[in-house]
Amino acid sequence: MLPSNDTIYALSSGSLPAGVAILRISGPQAHHALERLIRGDLPLPRRAALKTIRNRNDDPIDQALVFNFPAPNSFTGEDCVELHVHGSKAVVAAVFSELDAIPAVRPAEAGEFSKRAYDNGKMDLLEVEGLADLLTAETEMQRRLAVEQTSGRLSELYDGWAQRLTRCRALIEAELDFSDEEDVPDSVSAQVWRDVSAFQDELHLHLNAGSSGEIIRDGFKVALVGAPNVGKSTLMNALSGRDVAIVTDIAGTTRDVLSVDLNVGGYLVTLFDTAGLRESDDVVEQEGIRRARLTAENADLILFLSDIDSVPQQFPIDANKRILKIATKCDMIETVTSQCDIALSARTGTGLDHLRSAIAAAIEERVGASFTLGPVRARHKKRLEETRNYVSDALASDGMDLAIRSEYLRLAATALGRITGRVDVEDLLGVIFSEFCVGK
Repeated sequence: MLPSNDTIYALSSGSLPAGVAILRISGPQAHHALERLIRGDLPLPRRAALKTIRNRNDDPIDQALVFNFPAPNSFTGEDCVELHVHGSKAVVAAVFSELDAIPAVRPAEAGEFSKRAYDNGKMDLLEVEGLADLLTAETEMQRRLAVEQTSGRLSELYDGWAQRLTRCRALIEAELDFSDEEDVPDSVSAQVWRDVSAFQDELHLHLNAGSSGEIIRDGFKVALVGAPNVGKSTLMNALSGRDVAIVTDIAGTTRDVLSVDLNVGGYLVTLFDTAGLRESDDVVEQEGIRRARLTAENADLILFLSDIDSVPQQFPIDANKRILKIATKCDMIETVTSQCDIALSARTGTGLDHLRSAIAAAIEERVGASFTLGPVRARHKKRLEETRNYVSDALASDGMDLAIRSEYLRLAATALGRITGRVDVEDLLGVIFSEFCVGK
């Protein structure tokens, strides 16, 4: 997406029809476009004004609240105006028709408003990605994580780290250039590497905190596994509140992995229904069982189901993997004697609240009780790992030329700068801004 001097417009609110539709215009012709639409002077900056929108024949289109945001005090950093019109398709189409008739005014591309905000220094790349996550947030914790990222605190942390590395490099350069001068003490180098070592420890802790953000943003994966006909598909339907999986009395009905997203305690949970585990000569069922085992291996939590009146199977899996033993169909007996973590009945709903609470507890155990800043995207984690590697190389090269060690620190600071967009990231921009809807 190349920089453009065009003036752009788009519907920035929800799909039509709606009670109100917000139309946004940004660029050098934004004020001129508004003057043509209202046939009068601009309203005062950042003050709502009720105006009649008119077409080229001076016929009224609609009455609207209009706002004027002069540059640079706008979302994009350009002259920007908003029209709050009645949200019918006909009204919006009529306004767009008038805008199309103005030279150098065109419809916006996906993410173009946010791209201009980035280009004009209103947001950095981390804040842009946080805004994208906020627009797609489905759970309370996803919303909180996105708001935290858009607040700029994470950007401040990375910028502060980059400045520390730059200061260390400056002190090293001073020692190289003025090693014979009395005002450059011998202890400077020792101070620098102590600071770099402390920074490495901080970076390590920060990377470890990143797994919490990934779980909140991408979802906590829960796999339903067990023998055929123990009630995996029935439980999935009960937890989701709809018929996601086909349920029959025929063993082996589920052949592939099915998934559904749930909101459990404000967290996004992806629940996977898998094929029943048993010995089979059926090639298709064997493939389903293989996929079931693979899903379990990649899950954050395994719900291992067995009938309430049967002896639970043993499921070979990583000993470090969290497993909850679930006894199903507890409505079929009067007294539960099975050794399990939770006994439930998907048919009557008994035990489902207990299961939801157990899943929420497992998530909180992983993410921690407090909300800590950490990398939330694979891109961030990759750059931070690069930074850590360069810092480790600088510390491990004790005895080498100081210029080489300083270069490692420069590369570390560059990797940090690529997270926020302070350093060349042109190859990333098209991918990041394509995630936005038109109008944002």
